[in-house]
Parts: sequence; structure tokens; C-alpha cells
Amino acid sequence: MLAVGFLAGILNGRIDEVTKAAFSSAGKAVELGIGLLGIVCLWSGLMKIMEKSGVTNFIARAAKFILRPVFPDLEGNDKAMGAIVMNLSANFLGLGNAATPFGIKAMEELQKLNRKKDTATDAMCMFLVLNTSALQLIPTSVIALRSEAGSAAPAEIIPCIWTASLCAAIAGILAARVLMQVWQGGQVSLGSRERGRLMKT
Repeated sequence: MLAVGFLAGILNGRIDEVTKAAFSSAGKAVELGIGLLGIVCLWSGLMKIMEKSGVTNFIARAAKFILRPVFPDLEGNDKAMGAIVMNLSANFLGLGNAATPFGIKAMEELQKLNRKKDTATDAMCMFLVLNTSALQLIPTSVIALRSEAGSAAPAEIIPCIWTASLCAAIAGILAARVLMQVWQGGQVSLGSRERGRLMKT
């Protein structure tokens, strides 16, 4: 895409504008990276403090009754459940940058429980589904974009976003459950065929 952009600039005689835009975007990318690095370090440190103080375990125990049917494989694992709860809570409150380190921590804890390190577990897939379709109490990014676009009531879209994200979460959970059953059934069938071949040989 970069090459196509430069080629289009040359053909249109606007290569100077393309060059300026490239340098400007590169500078913004560096600023964004440094800003995100600081935020990730801050929230990662807070996550570590919460772990040591037992806050994440307390939150995990409080929320496990809600998430237990969704993550049956994580029964009794407060570290993984705590990181998942913190990630979903940060997303719910619209703290996108804070959710990132919690999400990474959750995946690290789930990977520790993974017997096949090169294959995602059911819990990992379900976590990604919930993370992608997470409910937001106040969708600050959308409200900010609508406000910048000149909307007279930028926050009136909130009920629609709640409904859409709830439907997306329910549909994602149901689809993930169905696909898990199909995949597990296929694995059992494949294993049976392999055992049959070995017995014949």
C-alpha cells in the first residue's frame, strides 16, 4: 500500500504531499507508541500490585458465579479468572488502554494451563469472543467521534450500542459453544479412525 501511495503521488504530481504525510505519520506513530508504552507499564504495575494484595483473587471469586458457565475449564483458577475479569471490566468502563495489559496477562495465564502450546484452548477462544464483543458502559470513542463530526446529541447512540454489543456477545458465545462441540466431535471421530487403522495394521 505504501508503494501504491508513492506511485499515485508521482503520477498525480503530488509526491511532495505524500512525502510530508509519510514523515508526519511516522512521527505520530512514535508518539503513540511511547504513550502506549507508558500506559501499559502503569497498568501492568497496578495489575502486579493487585495480584500481590489479593484484589484480583477477590474480584475473581466475586465474578466467578457469572463467568463459571462461560469458562467451565477455569474452575478454581483465580489468577486466570481474575485477569479475565479485570480485562472485561476495563472494556466495560471504556478504558481501552488499561484493558490491553489485563488481556495479555489473561492470555499468559491461560497459556500456562494449555497442554497443547501451539493450539488455542476453548477458554482462549471464548475469552477472545467476549473481548471482541465486550459491553461498554460509556463508549467514549464513539461519542468523541460523533461530537467531532458535529452531532447535536453524541451520546444518544449509547442504548443502541448496548443492544448491539449484548446481541454480539450472546451470538458469539453461542457460536463458540457450537463450534467447540463440533470440533471436539471431529477430534473424537478422527481419533477413532486412527485407532482403527492401527488395529488393522
